Amino acid sequence: MTHKGQCFCGSVRLEATGEPAAMGYCHCGSCRSWSGGPVNAFSLWKPEAVTITAGAEHIATFEKTALSQRQYCAKCGGHLMNNHPPLGLVDVHAATLPTLKFAPAVHINYAEAVLPLRDGLPKLKDFPAEFGGSGDVIAE
Repeated sequence: MTHKGQCFCGSVRLEATGEPAAMGYCHCGSCRSWSGGPVNAFSLWKPEAVTITAGAEHIATFEKTALSQRQYCAKCGGHLMNNHPPLGLVDVHAATLPTLKFAPAVHINYAEAVLPLRDGLPKLKDFPAEFGGSGDVIAE
């Protein structure tokens, strides 16, 4: 399956092919600030599964840390995705892909949560161990 998405103004278009490696919610301060909300919904993909199909010249990147290269449309400011080079994954914002059936499996960085979500999903204190975090689960 191919999911098509675009920035807020439609100048940048992208496709994500296949299934995401993971989907969930991030509660870290950086994601909250970047998204403008109390929690950020993510869908992680292998880089080869994500293609810019139009408007690549309008993509701007902000890199606060080496972990995340946040990409957005320079024309409208619409968020697109975060490249995570150390993880070998691309986070395409879940709302950017309207045909993606968002099925979150985990909360990450829940120790920083400002909006408690009681949904029965695992709440990781920080990152999964395989991504350099503790892998510790916080009880609901």
